[in-house]
Amino acid sequence: MATLRKQHSGMILTNANVITMDPSRPRAECVAFTDGTISFVGSKSDFAKPATNGFELIDCRGKTLLPGYIDAHCHLRAFAESLVTLDMRPTEGFSSIDLIKAAIRNLTQKVLPGSWIRGRGYNEFYLREKRHPTRWDLDEVSPNHPVKLTHRSGHAHVLNSRALQEVNISIETPEPDGGIIDRDINTGEPNGVLYEMGKFLSERIPPLDHQLLLKGVSIANEQLLKFGITSVQDASHSNTVDEWKEFRSWQKNGLFGPKISMMLGGNLLDWNAVEECKDSMEESELRLTGVKIILDATTGELYPAQPELNEIVTQVHRKRFQVAIHAVEKTAIEAACCAIEAALQLFPRGDHRHRIDHCSVCDPVLATRISSLGVLVVSQPAFIFYNGARYLKTVPLEHQVHLYPFKTLLQNGVTVAASSDAPIDPPNPLVGIYTAVTRRSKTGEVVSAAQAITPWNALRMYTQEAARAIFDEGNRGSLAPGKKADLIILSDDPTRVPPKRIKDIRVKMTVKGGKIVWKDSP
Repeated sequence: MATLRKQHSGMILTNANVITMDPSRPRAECVAFTDGTISFVGSKSDFAKPATNGFELIDCRGKTLLPGYIDAHCHLRAFAESLVTLDMRPTEGFSSIDLIKAAIRNLTQKVLPGSWIRGRGYNEFYLREKRHPTRWDLDEVSPNHPVKLTHRSGHAHVLNSRALQEVNISIETPEPDGGIIDRDINTGEPNGVLYEMGKFLSERIPPLDHQLLLKGVSIANEQLLKFGITSVQDASHSNTVDEWKEFRSWQKNGLFGPKISMMLGGNLLDWNAVEECKDSMEESELRLTGVKIILDATTGELYPAQPELNEIVTQVHRKRFQVAIHAVEKTAIEAACCAIEAALQLFPRGDHRHRIDHCSVCDPVLATRISSLGVLVVSQPAFIFYNGARYLKTVPLEHQVHLYPFKTLLQNGVTVAASSDAPIDPPNPLVGIYTAVTRRSKTGEVVSAAQAITPWNALRMYTQEAARAIFDEGNRGSLAPGKKADLIILSDDPTRVPPKRIKDIRVKMTVKGGKIVWKDSP
């Protein structure tokens, strides 16, 4: 990152290819702002020269200027932790369980016996063995250190025998509500693989060392700003008032720059905590925006069941909060629609902006229902890029045509916002935009080409629509006078380069609140 100059209170970015994302004026050449607020968007010739006194003038030399990207669904603490623990993603060369074991063996030589070893991001589909590691695999290399590995999805974990002892899981341990303890088919002994037990483990495993976490936060901040992300929403279902205080400390101490919208966990809902968070909101850089509900079908049955789901959604809706329901499969999406519909029948309300997050398999009939309820969808286009090969082999053919169906959703009038779900995938919006336009995976396969959308609509998902999903379109998501000066400069125009080049576009500068917070080296 280049050294930044001392900045003025005002700045003029001129000679730019400005994509405003404002329908009333889609293109411009010049943007000016003072004290963090945009004061002018228009042509170079229209800007009054006497008004330039005291402004820093930047010639963009024809480069493209956009609103700052908004990631409408990520997990900040997990993302920060992933950057300072063992990274087992396929992109990092982890193509077999033997390689995972070798990396863990290496770590055991560097930390004291009894210290926890953590890793994240393995993907059994891309491992040579085509399976999850087990406790017995990990025991071979780490008998004296408890080990916890987290699957790329965040919904499965693997513990070695020492770790299972630490969290008191044995052959007698019953499955917790909504979770699965995978077991040896012959003996019934837990094999170390645990599904949907993240909350269970977080209550029993010591947190990451605080200084190491703060290092991860600093790296996460740098990465997000490098990718042009000026606003994020943390959609972790484990969030409580403690996470609220943690995020606030990151911002106050200058560790984290993007604006944070935070959801509280529906399974931990405490309305006193809601009031505590609301009372401590400071301007608009940390806001409480809704309640996250995990609707899971891992066990073969929906959890929570429909009656309980309806009750939770109605309670949140009645309090005039937004619900964001994690729903992947068609049955889960239908159940989410039923719950929102029930709440609206009891307590009608317009512009509620309830959300279905992921909405992975959705046909036109279901898309029409989502639209009729006024429900937004927050999806992850880059999932296709990083997992396209797996989807083509594991998703039934009749569902593939409806997989992450951006075009179907848009044609039916659904507001679709985009996100990364980091740390599941890297939070680079340009990879997501490329994928939404081309439907092409990293390995070259095309997944449901008929669902491709235009670059303009893909950009809207990361700007205008993402702002709407977090109730912030009055401040962000487009460039217009009176809005926050959160913007980015790109090396090329995503709407004009060949689609195959979109993912290679670079962010040259990120401006947050009127200040340059990241700048590419020359």
